[in-house]
Amino acid sequence: MYFLSGWPKRLLCPLGSPADAPFHIQSDPQRAFFAVLAPARLSIWYSRPSVLIVTHKEPTKSSMQFGSYKQAEWRPDSTMIAVSTTNGYMLFFHITSTRGDKYLYEPVYPKGSPQVKGTPHFKDEQRAPSLHLEMRKILDLQAPIMSLQSVLEDLLVATSDGLLHLIHWEGMTNGRKAINLCTVPFSVDLQSSRAGSFLGFADVHIRDMEYCATLDGFAVVFNDGRVGFITPVSSRFTAELHGVWPQDVVDGTCVAVNNKYRLMAFGCVSGSVQVYTIDNTTGAMLLSHKLELTAKQYPDIWNKTGAVKLMKWSPDNSVVIVTWEYGGLSLWSVFGAQLICTLGGDFAYRSDGIKKDPLKINSMSWGAEGYHLWVISGFGSQNTEIESNLKSIVKQPGILLFQFIKSVLTVNPCMSNQEQVLLQGEDRLYLNCGEASQAQNPRSSSAHSENKPSREKSPFANEGLESQGLSTLLGHRHWHVVQISSIYLENNWPIRFSAIDKLGQNIAVVGKFGFAHYSLLTKKWKLFGNITQEQNMIVTGGLAWWNDFIVLACYNINDRQEELRVYLRTSNLDNAFAHITKAQAETLLLSVFRDMVIVFRADCSICLYSIERKSDGPNTTATIQVLQEVSMSRYIPHPFLVVSVTLTSVSTENGITLKMPQQARDAESIMLNLAGQLIMMQRDRSGPQIREKNCNPNQRKPLPFCPPVVLAQSVENVWTTCRANKQKRHLLEALWLSCGGAGMKVWLPLFPRDHRKPHSFLSQRIMLPFHINIYPLAVLFEDALVLGAVNDTLLYDSLYTRNSGREQLEVLFPFCVVERTSQIYLHHILRQLLVRNLGEQALLLAQSCAALPYFPHVLELMLHEVLEEEATSREPIPDPLLPTVAKFITEFPLFLQTVVHCARKTEYALWNYLFAAVGNPKDLFEECLMAQDLDTAASYLIILQNMEVPAVSRQHATLLFSTALEQGKWDLCRHMIRFLKAIGSGESETPPPTPTTQEPSSSGGFEFFRNRSISLSQSAENVPASKFSLQKTLSMPSGPSGKRWSRDSDCAENMYIDMMLWRHARRLLEEVRLKDLGCFAAQLGFELISWLCKERTRAARVDNFVLALKRLHKDFLWPLPIIPASSISSPFKNGKYRTGEQLLKSQSANPFLNLEMDTGVSNVQRSQSWLGNIGPTHHEIDSASSHGPQMQDAFLSPLFNKGDECSIGSATDLTESSSMVDGDWTVVDENFSTLSLTQSELEHISMELASKGPHKSQVQLRYLLHIFMEAGCLDWCIVIGLILRESSVINQILVIIQSTEVDGEMLQNIKTGLHAVDRWASTDCPGYKPFLNIIKPQLQKLSEITEEQVEPEAFQPVTVGKTPEQTSPRAEDSRGSLGHGSIPQGDSGGSSTSSQREEDTAREEEEESFQDGTYDCSVS
Repeated sequence: MYFLSGWPKRLLCPLGSPADAPFHIQSDPQRAFFAVLAPARLSIWYSRPSVLIVTHKEPTKSSMQFGSYKQAEWRPDSTMIAVSTTNGYMLFFHITSTRGDKYLYEPVYPKGSPQVKGTPHFKDEQRAPSLHLEMRKILDLQAPIMSLQSVLEDLLVATSDGLLHLIHWEGMTNGRKAINLCTVPFSVDLQSSRAGSFLGFADVHIRDMEYCATLDGFAVVFNDGRVGFITPVSSRFTAELHGVWPQDVVDGTCVAVNNKYRLMAFGCVSGSVQVYTIDNTTGAMLLSHKLELTAKQYPDIWNKTGAVKLMKWSPDNSVVIVTWEYGGLSLWSVFGAQLICTLGGDFAYRSDGIKKDPLKINSMSWGAEGYHLWVISGFGSQNTEIESNLKSIVKQPGILLFQFIKSVLTVNPCMSNQEQVLLQGEDRLYLNCGEASQAQNPRSSSAHSENKPSREKSPFANEGLESQGLSTLLGHRHWHVVQISSIYLENNWPIRFSAIDKLGQNIAVVGKFGFAHYSLLTKKWKLFGNITQEQNMIVTGGLAWWNDFIVLACYNINDRQEELRVYLRTSNLDNAFAHITKAQAETLLLSVFRDMVIVFRADCSICLYSIERKSDGPNTTATIQVLQEVSMSRYIPHPFLVVSVTLTSVSTENGITLKMPQQARDAESIMLNLAGQLIMMQRDRSGPQIREKNCNPNQRKPLPFCPPVVLAQSVENVWTTCRANKQKRHLLEALWLSCGGAGMKVWLPLFPRDHRKPHSFLSQRIMLPFHINIYPLAVLFEDALVLGAVNDTLLYDSLYTRNSGREQLEVLFPFCVVERTSQIYLHHILRQLLVRNLGEQALLLAQSCAALPYFPHVLELMLHEVLEEEATSREPIPDPLLPTVAKFITEFPLFLQTVVHCARKTEYALWNYLFAAVGNPKDLFEECLMAQDLDTAASYLIILQNMEVPAVSRQHATLLFSTALEQGKWDLCRHMIRFLKAIGSGESETPPPTPTTQEPSSSGGFEFFRNRSISLSQSAENVPASKFSLQKTLSMPSGPSGKRWSRDSDCAENMYIDMMLWRHARRLLEEVRLKDLGCFAAQLGFELISWLCKERTRAARVDNFVLALKRLHKDFLWPLPIIPASSISSPFKNGKYRTGEQLLKSQSANPFLNLEMDTGVSNVQRSQSWLGNIGPTHHEIDSASSHGPQMQDAFLSPLFNKGDECSIGSATDLTESSSMVDGDWTVVDENFSTLSLTQSELEHISMELASKGPHKSQVQLRYLLHIFMEAGCLDWCIVIGLILRESSVINQILVIIQSTEVDGEMLQNIKTGLHAVDRWASTDCPGYKPFLNIIKPQLQKLSEITEEQVEPEAFQPVTVGKTPEQTSPRAEDSRGSLGHGSIPQGDSGGSSTSSQREEDTAREEEEESFQDGTYDCSVS
């Protein structure tokens, strides 16, 4: 409602002696002037600008006679001030304006500024008038005056001798006798009246009192702490008075009355405030609620505040400010919601943690419209460590001005059907609807079609999410601040009302006269062109937007006529373009519902108007016609008591039983907030409903209204919407109430399922209360959210030294800012429904909201709150709710997640209670595994570890580990390894001391390999390789992971984990899943080489070369080789038709060519890298394979003959399937057009394109080749060499075989395998033939070696002189790019594709390594 803003301002009073320090402040009824009292001085201040106008100083002689000044009271017309003194004198001062039109202060503008052009007559707002103060009358009441109060035309004065004096403002008693309190009968209520007891003590007198106009009586506090309410028995104040009093208040100190809500707040010695209301029927005083600090929020101060010292209701009666004897200030809403308290947080503590003295307040008064609070502070509050400091403060007593921002709902309650939060400050507005361009919140019924595009902007853009405005309404914590036009403010300060339209794009504000409006799209204000028109209208009943029109009720000063006006936003602001309707009485409230305007008037009648758009000629206007009038004078004692009036489509019938379903969303009822009582009047459908067929619906006579029904008490605000949505009927047809300290209530409709007939015994609506932690300012109906605002504070006291001359306000007070906030309420409602056994309704409601992004959180919150309450309850709960909630949550797919998240956020002690209700965690874990939800299963594992014996959790962990390995969830695998080790080493609670893995860093978790490459290059440097170099590399793996695995290798647990990893690796090799094997080794730091050495003759054998070759082609997206067109045409000529046909057949039949490969890889390549690649690769092949004379034949023949289209098609197919991006093609096209390439160059490029797979696959294959080479798995090296089609690899293997004694069995295997490949190539894949021909000589050498059958000896690598030149570039390729994450991180599907980010970081470095050609290490 109200929020503090910034720092308070300090107004300096004129210097004087400490005895002249001000101690009391009182504003006049219009809050333009403030009377400030010092012991012998009366000063009058002006509010805007805040300056001192005039001072009256009492001469010393008379000051001795009267005593010091005590209290002041203004006459209602602000022409007189009455001042009471300690010796029982009343002094009456007259205020007159001096010297005609002269001003004390006035603004001076530079020449040519727009303000000068205005009419000078209207500029009095910015000027402080010059006043004259003169004492006219002195009255001696012969007893100390305790309290004085202005009542209508009289002044009521209470003295310490127990008398009440009624004095006329001219200072005469009019012969009326003073009333003695001992003669006033007091009773508990008015029914047992007449025989009321008297106060009965001689020394009873009134200590404080305040008049309540709407109750026609006054609330009093007696000197003995009792409180009461005194009312005249007849209409005028006569000697006959009667009092009622509550029996339970005996420590009252002060009183404040709220006229709008008929509340009396009594401050007590205990520090709490008791708020009473009068029962209409009995006249007794009923306790409405209490305002008190709770031990939970303020543990160190809640009972040490001292007595309540002062209380003041705000001018709009929506908040009360309370201050205590020992200091501090707090702000509460009408029905007890606490908004601000300065006894905690930054108000009470410095930034270094030292406690500050709370601010002590001697007197306070609200400024105009509640934007300021004028405070006279006590002097004990500031930290006064130095004597001089104390003097300087006392020398300059000050008035503090606290600045406030308030919600529009306090003054213009028709805004409650909006979904925006709008706050108004003295000169600015705060909106929560982000940028106007996004904020086209397409939820208003009319705007659904135009604003479809704005959905995409939402970060929650979710197909199931209908609430497009959600992101703009919740987006961030900052406000959109609109500065109010200074030209308008100058004449019309203060701003009284403001309103925003449905889409949140236009705002209108109303000041003292006229109004102005602002567009958030154009960022411009529109003011009246004719200032006399502006100054001629006073808006009385608020204003509202209807589509593009502003509807307002105003008083026309010239014609002395109440009017209802409609202005079009787009036209100029002028009465010529307005539609004006005369009204009979003053309008107090106005609200718009669909195409209807509802108006509440001062004669207690409600009038309904229809509003319609009319386009006649160039001008568009709206016309207004009266539909219906309803008199409410029977039910409303005083028109000022009506807080808000709205039309709603809410009714006790749900629309199911209505004859015509479309009537369900019509204006069904009027909601009237009468002093906090919510009254509903429905349309009366009981009478005969005659429908004339020929008349249009607008002319049909509206139905009358039934007598009113009270729906709820203590209501501050009401929210309802006229939108309809079949999916979310519960939320949209509900009525939302804010009830202050009691939280919120929702009046929820109950629907039968599947349109069944409703049960006659079930009510069709239910009122559900729930508590929220914020003060609600708007309700987002579909999104199940409440929006609010909250005060936040920032400390700046470190900017000042402790002993700076005088304590600055910036040190004493934190800087206050207002922040947006929101809260989910759905879980409260679901829980309330479950408590009332309305599970079916709860399910319907929850299902309608299941698409909301925070729905999982809602279920979790509900489970958590019920669990906390029931599990920590001291007494046994007869009917626990937890089993019902658990059963309810199982209806949703998020059940397993919700339970485990809730468990992990609650303490271990409550787990048994939770799982007794939701089921055994072991069963839930197994359900997760069945549903393939491994992350949730991992969370259950932590719970099992705490609740079960280690053996059970190890068993479940093993299960999860193997599943995670299978699915390639590497992160999870790393966690599981750590977990299993922790269980094994008995550290069940804490993770192992050394980290079991490095989390994948930006380089993709390849540190392990980067470190290993050191040993490789070392072994490559010493060219005569020693026998031990490789063995050293294998047995003692270097790098962090090596240490990790060998740390406690004797530990059984490590052995157990290694066994599992070995088993998985064996499976991958048996199934020829080399790509997965590479990912597995890279991600988990698996020692692949040492393991391959062990498995060289077992799992690491290649049993079927052809199958392995095919599988690698498919896994690495590597195209099968094709024969250039010329080579195809020759078999045709020779009659060998079969080969060509089979080639085409094999290509089309190869499943790899169909586009079923991973899309993730398709963005891998960038043209630069592969174009940069072509040069070196090609030359390399050339130089390395100069043995094979046939090669020139194959490569240099033209790629296609004219007219031979088929092979071109297949070539493009292959290149596409090797995952080219469209961008790459454009590069090629440009090259073709700009470079005049020779025929042979073209052939080379196209052959390269056709025969290469993605660059990433190439890097991965080379890396695997290097691993297998080190491990001595030569058969696999041969397979990879074949795929890469590089004879240098085959040569290298041959050299190794010749120079080392290799296992004869392996040689035999390689030989038979290559023969099988040869056979397969001749029948199925002739593309391999040219390459096989090139390496024929090597194959022959191989068969010679096999026949020799050398006895196998220890495997020892030897580096031959010519190999480094051939192999080192490749090794560098693999290693350079390996460091940058080229083996992909497995994604969830187990298909290995790394994220785009990694590739991007790696790409530039890879390109460098390809293009620079600098290589510095070799592979042995």
